[in-house]
Amino acid sequence: MRSLLRIGALVALLPGAATAQHTGAFAAGGVHFVFWPETRALAYTLARSAARTSPLPGMPADILDRGPRIVVYVTPDEASFARYTGGRAPDWGAGVAFPGQGVIVLPGYGSGRGGATGLNGVLRHELAHVALQRRLGEAPVPRWFTEGYAVWTARQLDADAAWLLRLAFVFDRAPALDSLELRWPAGAGDARVAYLLSATAVQYLYGLGSPDTFQRFLDQWAAAGRFEAALRSTYLLSSSQFERLWRRQVRSSYGWLLFLTQGAVLGLFFTAFVLGLFAFRRRRDRRKLADLRATEPPDDPAYWLEPGLGAPPATEEPPGPERRPPAPGAPSP
Repeated sequence: MRSLLRIGALVALLPGAATAQHTGAFAAGGVHFVFWPETRALAYTLARSAARTSPLPGMPADILDRGPRIVVYVTPDEASFARYTGGRAPDWGAGVAFPGQGVIVLPGYGSGRGGATGLNGVLRHELAHVALQRRLGEAPVPRWFTEGYAVWTARQLDADAAWLLRLAFVFDRAPALDSLELRWPAGAGDARVAYLLSATAVQYLYGLGSPDTFQRFLDQWAAAGRFEAALRSTYLLSSSQFERLWRRQVRSSYGWLLFLTQGAVLGLFFTAFVLGLFAFRRRRDRRKLADLRATEPPDDPAYWLEPGLGAPPATEEPPGPERRPPAPGAPSP
């Protein structure tokens, strides 16, 4: 990406945008960042991070330059975010892209949308939406593919995401791809599962061949205008066959068996086992101690306290010859 070029104060680029005295902008490699005083430093940080990231898989190097200039709004508050997105973003949405217009809106403030700390990945996610739109043109794109491609290329399939998917499969909350095409979940938890599940589908498709195979698949999709035709000609699979293979693979990666063999789960199991064994032995030892105390003699037996209650008879001298007292004046023996 070319070096950052400050182009000064910027007037509104979208209907309803803030006035010029409240915004500034700079260009970075053909992408224009619009900022407010509160988000200026963040906008420059995002631009530098975007310059260091690797190219998008399957995309030409100049894909982001093919179309209207891309404008990224780094908004300072919820009101600005809502105004630039037209209120279309759900409460949990961390960013919004309008691929046809080349517009991306990011929340440059701390909120339930995730705050500014994770915006590097969010920016790459939204740029992937724009790139895919420009790569495929007017061809219809399934919702699961465009969201899955964005999540996968933004490297948002991390360890936390893997655990969330495992829990989704364990509790049977993982929807099929065709259901994601018909209705995208509205709730934050189910939507995140849908995003991550879609990313595993794109990741699996990419892994069926080489990077060149995936690029050829996108070429054929753009030329034919249909996902099904490109899938059959490139991977020799129908969409139903692909989904069957993918679900088998993803269940083996995130299902019950792997869930139970994870170190954390085994650690919890053995901890519970050891604690249960300790509690069992403690109860057993208490029972043994109670039995011993019930059968041991008392500390103060009755015959030690009251003679005649089981006490042995007192010893007496054996009888002997009767002895008479000596006569007066007689010497003692």
